[in-house]
Amino acid sequence: MMTNIDKRIRAEQFRERLTRAMKDAAMTQSALARHIHVERSTVSQVLNDEGARLPNAQFVGECAAALNVSADWLLGLSHRPENASDLLAQSLELTRAPRALIDEQIFAWHKEAAGYKIRHVPASLPDMFKSDAFLEWEYAPHLGRTTQQAINASRDRLDWMRTSQSDYEIAFPLHEVKSLVHRTGYYEGLPKEIRDAQIERLCDFATQFYPRVRIYVYDAKMLFSAPITIFGPLLAALYMGQNYLVFRDANRVETFVDHFDTLVRQAMVNTRAFPEFINALAQDTTK
Repeated sequence: MMTNIDKRIRAEQFRERLTRAMKDAAMTQSALARHIHVERSTVSQVLNDEGARLPNAQFVGECAAALNVSADWLLGLSHRPENASDLLAQSLELTRAPRALIDEQIFAWHKEAAGYKIRHVPASLPDMFKSDAFLEWEYAPHLGRTTQQAINASRDRLDWMRTSQSDYEIAFPLHEVKSLVHRTGYYEGLPKEIRDAQIERLCDFATQFYPRVRIYVYDAKMLFSAPITIFGPLLAALYMGQNYLVFRDANRVETFVDHFDTLVRQAMVNTRAFPEFINALAQDTTK
């Protein structure tokens, strides 16, 4: 709710902020007047007026555009001087995503968020949990990185995670777990022996890293989630395939946190039950 401010105080605040914006932009009264197509005396009068009268909307808007600040900020309606496009650029960015967790950018985000909780809804399996044999199968058709590069990068991430002070929460959609077990969808063509070893590896990690790493399985029919990673309060990255859509605005990051926490609350399987759950699925299949 916007607080009512005395007109005289608001007018004084406008003059102070206009003066500050001109100073930050190294713009004189004459230069500002030329930019907004008014007489210099008009700018001078506005700056020196001690009354409660504010200039008209066109004058305010032209000044804001010339000084690259927000008109709302000049008028005391916002605490942020940046204009809308600058605020959007700071809070939202598009970043190339060469390969899920095996690229330097996302690893840099992991290190930036060291000590914070990292929440993750993977697109498939988190690369740091994949076996060498699984990576060899997965990267066979992949261009841009060799299989050995993928394996080395995965080991580096896992080694870093062992010593990191961050806690990890990973939410798997049920259909993804079933696809792995039944070797369907993304995992079609995965040899059974590699699948079996990968399942055993996942179970080992669920036990070995608990409670610093907590795994949950949720039903996407009840609550859907796109692949996302939330790096503490710092940023949230939405995985789009070839790009990450990255949010840094605190309110938007908190929205992603709330979404993830809802996945956890509605999870049908938690970390302690995960090994038994996935092994039971594997025993039920004949593939």
